[in-house]
Amino acid sequence: MENRQFGKALEKRTRKFAVRMIRLSTRLPNTPEGRVIRNQITKSGTSIGANYREANRARSKADFKNKIAICESEASETQYWLEVIVDAEWLSWEQVRPEYEECSELLAIFTSIGSK
Repeated sequence: MENRQFGKALEKRTRKFAVRMIRLSTRLPNTPEGRVIRNQITKSGTSIGANYREANRARSKADFKNKIAICESEASETQYWLEVIVDAEWLSWEQVRPEYEECSELLAIFTSIGSK
C-alpha cells in the first residue's frame, strides 16, 4: 500500500476508533466519577485521529514527528482509562477488550511511524 493510501486508511481507522470511544463512554455510570472518566476517555480516544489528521498536514518532518508522538501518547492514555474502567468494575474486560486491542494496534502503528 502506498503511503498516501495508508495515510487515508489510517485516518479512517482512527476516526472509527473515536466513534467507538464515544459510544463506549456513554455506557459509563452517570455519577461525578463516571463523568470525569467519560470526559477523559472521550478526549484521549478522539484526539488520536485528530492529531493523526494534523500530522498528515504537517509543515515539516519535525512537526509530523511531534504530532505522531502526540498520537502515541493519546493512545497510551486511552489504554490507561480503559484499564481504570475495568478496575472500577464499570465495564468488564470482555466489554472493553475489542477497543483495548484496537488501541494497542494503533499505539504500535504510531510507535513504528514515530521511530522512522
